[in-house]
Amino acid sequence: MISSMTGFGQASADSDGVAYSVEIRSVNNRYLKTQLRLPDFAAFMESDIEKLHRDKLQRGTISYTLRVKNISGQAMFDIDEFTLKTYVQRLENLLAKDGNACRIDLASLLSLPGIVQPVLPDEEAMNKMRLTVLELSDKAIDQLLQSRKEEGRQLKEDLLKNCSVIETHLAVIGQHAAGVVREYYEKLRKRVDDLLAHAQQTITEEQLLRETAIYADRCDIAEEISRLEGHIRQFHASCEGNGEAVGRRLDFITQEMLREANTIGSKSANAEIIRRVIEIKCAVDRLKEQVQNVE
Repeated sequence: MISSMTGFGQASADSDGVAYSVEIRSVNNRYLKTQLRLPDFAAFMESDIEKLHRDKLQRGTISYTLRVKNISGQAMFDIDEFTLKTYVQRLENLLAKDGNACRIDLASLLSLPGIVQPVLPDEEAMNKMRLTVLELSDKAIDQLLQSRKEEGRQLKEDLLKNCSVIETHLAVIGQHAAGVVREYYEKLRKRVDDLLAHAQQTITEEQLLRETAIYADRCDIAEEISRLEGHIRQFHASCEGNGEAVGRRLDFITQEMLREANTIGSKSANAEIIRRVIEIKCAVDRLKEQVQNVE
């Protein structure tokens, strides 16, 4: 079963007077790329969270957000009074030199760098926080995976539908391919007869057959049809796989499908075959576009 690279997962819990919330979103990417947004005091868990993503996900851009809110009434931030006093002292010195009376707004000073600092947890609190956050992250990733699988089911239906379109047109091409050589022989004979009727000359059957054989060898598409049928079977098998990431494999298979379709089109002069090749290439193009969403 294939999975999409687009999904969403979330989990939340309260522990020791602190509310934790984890949100994970994923979009398409050729490789695995994680973007973590953590509060400053939770930065020590970054490597553990990244490892958890690498263990469970293989492709996609992952946006991870951790929100922490204290619901016990205890402040999670502290004010650096020394730095604040330094700012105030310097401002008072400037005002004294200028000679103008001005009110210093302490609330505005809190937004200056270095004034408000997060309260760093002790070792015991860090361990509890790590266990809680990793457990929530694990649940959120599982929900993300489930979301990606559900979208993957829809992707699979669309992919196999386009494969059926290709198979239908390829079957018609196979039927017409058998009569292409005979059609060429009959057209060649008629044209030669018309030309020779005015030139008072003749041409042997052997010469006609030799020219027809050259054309038959040049326009033979049986091998390309067989290979394209094989690619379709491989595509089906990959979609029905054991859950491993098959996005890159499907992308490669669609490239090979397009290569065989182009070869069939370049070898054929039959109008119906060319029309069917165009339909196949349109279906392959839709496959290539959708495959970019597969993990």
